[in-house]
Amino acid sequence: MKVAAIILAAGKGTRMKSNLVKVMHKLGEKPLIFWPVNAAKNVGAAPIIVVSGHQSEKVKEFFSGDEVLLFAEQKELLGTGDAVLSALPQLSGFQGNVLILCGDVPLIRPETLRDMLSSHNNSGATLTVLTSYQEAPFGYGRVVKGDNAEIVKIVEERDATDEERKIKEVNSGIYCVAADFLIEAVKKLDNNNAQGEYYLTDIVSKAVEKNLKCAAFPAKDPDEVMGINDRVQLAKAGAVLCNRINTKYMLEGVTMIDPLTTYIEDGIIIGKDTIIYPNTCISGDSTIGENCIIEAGVTICRSSIGDNVTVKAGTIISESKVGNNTSLGPMAHLRPGTVLGSNVKIGNFVETKKTVMGDGSKASHLTYLGDAEIGKDVNIGCGTITCNYDGINKHKTVIQDRVFVGSDVQFVAPVEIGENALIAAGTTVTENVPPDALAIARTPQVNKEGWRKK
Repeated sequence: MKVAAIILAAGKGTRMKSNLVKVMHKLGEKPLIFWPVNAAKNVGAAPIIVVSGHQSEKVKEFFSGDEVLLFAEQKELLGTGDAVLSALPQLSGFQGNVLILCGDVPLIRPETLRDMLSSHNNSGATLTVLTSYQEAPFGYGRVVKGDNAEIVKIVEERDATDEERKIKEVNSGIYCVAADFLIEAVKKLDNNNAQGEYYLTDIVSKAVEKNLKCAAFPAKDPDEVMGINDRVQLAKAGAVLCNRINTKYMLEGVTMIDPLTTYIEDGIIIGKDTIIYPNTCISGDSTIGENCIIEAGVTICRSSIGDNVTVKAGTIISESKVGNNTSLGPMAHLRPGTVLGSNVKIGNFVETKKTVMGDGSKASHLTYLGDAEIGKDVNIGCGTITCNYDGINKHKTVIQDRVFVGSDVQFVAPVEIGENALIAAGTTVTENVPPDALAIARTPQVNKEGWRKK
């Protein structure tokens, strides 16, 4: 049976204490709204209608170009029932089931939604509510059942009796509803309640009045229905998501010394037998090969790391590509545009930017290489700098294969060094150096004997 989805994302989220609408706060480097939309896509829902309100332009901008999504706007925030009502024109002519998800409930798994849809179809229910059991259910709508274990109503905390508040099975705010019934029922909702809002939960009573089946589908993991209302809950959800992701990698053959202090964004590719030390952050569609060692305090973002690479403590890698059998750090900084070949060594306090280094080359310490093209088997001595910026434009340094660069050398770009040349320590290079040449640019040393005594 066909499935559509409505994502409720109109609320401002005042408890976030933020100028940014709640659903655009990030969880795992992606806005909260991304996660339920992604879950709906994973179960094949189409169309998917996002109901926005506050800062709707930000939500639309994030999803721009996504042809699966449609948008509806809730002009006045008059409750969840009113939000669904605003989406109904986008469901015109649709026949099937409608998933209703919440933009601030990001931990729902596609697998759970699939199981819920299957249960809904097999049970013959008109309405299925995803529920969970909470030991401390304060703030949640309680699920009230009849003798046949079917739902007879959902009552909000403020409207519940003392007896109803003792119920531990609660409403997640996620539903699967037959489209024809949903359209009819939502149009008949009223706002006779403590909040003066149109509750979507009241469609349960509408179904019961018609003797239609309302089923509960309990989520196996209560964390899946965790709602985000403030930054404390956002942090808790982040910890849950991080644990899910890290568990997946460990089961796939990645060693984590301390998963609780290891942050890896969803979607990263990591090869087996790679070891990741504490306080590491890996994000931005990065890939890491097999048999790598990622030491403590490393940050990797939007980068590709080959096999058998060692990234030593405190190293930062951003928008770069690193070849096999390469060693980085400690405390190295690979800035965007860095491309390193195989068997390269970048040592402590070396910074690279828009620099290509060929196989077997090395810069072991205290060096800046910017806007440079460096060949194979090049040795870059300590304290070397490519002077790439003249105050207006950036210029390129080219160092060809097998060049030996001594310590404390400055390359004043644009300049090119030929193959197998040797640049003496302390040299400032302002002109091209031919292949096999020795370049020396120093002021002659003069010793003034007895100078200090005078």
